[in-house]
Amino acid sequence: MPEIIKENEYKQIIQPTGKQKVPVVFHVSDELMPDESTIEKLVDVASNEHIFHHTAALADVHHKPGRKNPSGTVVATEKYFLPQLLDTAPNCGMRLIKTPFSENDLSKKQIDDLFKKFVQVVPTKKYFGNYISLKTVLDICQRGSKAVLEHLKKDSSATENMLMNGNMFEDEKISKEDLFTALPPMFYRFGQFRLGILGAAGNHFLDLMKITDIFDESMAQKFGVTKGQYVFLLHTGSGLIGQYASYFYTPKRKEHLSQKMMLELGRMSFLGNKKGWHQTLKNDIPAFKDKNEFYAIDSDSDLGKNYYTAHRAAGNFGFANRDFIQFNMEKAIKEILGRDNALDLLYDMSHVYVNKENHFGKDVLVHRSNTSRAFGPSKMQGTKFAETGEPIFMPSSMSTSAYFGVATDENESTFRSAAHGTGRAKEKTSEVPQNKEELFEKMKKRGVKLYNAESKGVVAQDASSYKDPDKALADMEANKIIKTVAKMQPVAVLMY
Repeated sequence: MPEIIKENEYKQIIQPTGKQKVPVVFHVSDELMPDESTIEKLVDVASNEHIFHHTAALADVHHKPGRKNPSGTVVATEKYFLPQLLDTAPNCGMRLIKTPFSENDLSKKQIDDLFKKFVQVVPTKKYFGNYISLKTVLDICQRGSKAVLEHLKKDSSATENMLMNGNMFEDEKISKEDLFTALPPMFYRFGQFRLGILGAAGNHFLDLMKITDIFDESMAQKFGVTKGQYVFLLHTGSGLIGQYASYFYTPKRKEHLSQKMMLELGRMSFLGNKKGWHQTLKNDIPAFKDKNEFYAIDSDSDLGKNYYTAHRAAGNFGFANRDFIQFNMEKAIKEILGRDNALDLLYDMSHVYVNKENHFGKDVLVHRSNTSRAFGPSKMQGTKFAETGEPIFMPSSMSTSAYFGVATDENESTFRSAAHGTGRAKEKTSEVPQNKEELFEKMKKRGVKLYNAESKGVVAQDASSYKDPDKALADMEANKIIKTVAKMQPVAVLMY
């Protein structure tokens, strides 16, 4: 184990020695430090020649099987994309949605009826979701959320409440030719059938939460949230198009059979010999699958430019997927509760993506792997969050509290980032249910009802597997990442 130097109670550092090029900075207390294997992986990341300044680990840091870089990290480079730093697919993210309902407005039966309807209209595992035309798919890839909101005939001003205004290209204009140069046409076809699906992997969820505590009344008023109010927290990603676009450019040791077949078919049908970067990718993907070092793509090369186009184009499907799910939720609320246009987006935030930003005086490529951007007021000038700072939300398990807050201007050590949750715990934190029946009973005692829960792995999403949210929040507050506004408690949960 390398020497860990404690800077203070909530911040610890591994300074470079031997092969390690940059420090690893843990923004955590002793209690939330990860296990040895996770620390070793972080040192491996910090040993890469392309890593800039330091590697940042946040309160939710932990190792995920099959990943070269732990979850809950922020890593920057000056010139190279390192696709293996990122988890699964671009724009896995969360959306916090306000409702006009409070604890006095809805009965248990109404909530039950509503979630039974959600099970039907917000599918977790499904081959076909909501159909859209190929033209709309390409429009979403180019313009993000505005495209799907226009398609749904919804108010597109909601994009003001999204990271990058709901478009990973922001003000950059991307042509259809750019899209078809970056990815096989068949991948865009998948996008025609996959919107509105919550997802069956990991802990994607739709939660109804009640705000139980307000810590900053003035800030809460600015966001229009009150004690006792019901809100929804939605966690999902960019679906198959995101996965395929990501792994098309990423060496991956293990793949699902169907995923492997589609990727190989995509590469065989798309990567010819006429373009130099095609040949480079054809050679590099198999060559790097079993290497310990990270696959690096020069951001100025044709390969790098097309990787970045593909990453952002597919990432726009994360915004679109959450838009479609919210749209279907609104229809369900209208049917069950008789309330039209009941949902109001507070913020939509991605926590898996790479972005060009300026940190420590340098223009760098920031790779956030299950960490959220957390820009304080000074970095949010020109947006509606210039006075408050960027919204941050930090959930934990299906039956433990979550927090909502805003970013500060004092978190440069994290590359202005926040933990996206509490992360997996090293040791079990409460009684462990042995089966679904025990899981349902435990959640019932905590006042939470679980819906769908078809997967065998849903038991592993129990509170016992996750770090204490209060301790994770304390780490974030101590490192001046978040100013907490409100506490939320799950009431009903939809998860595969």
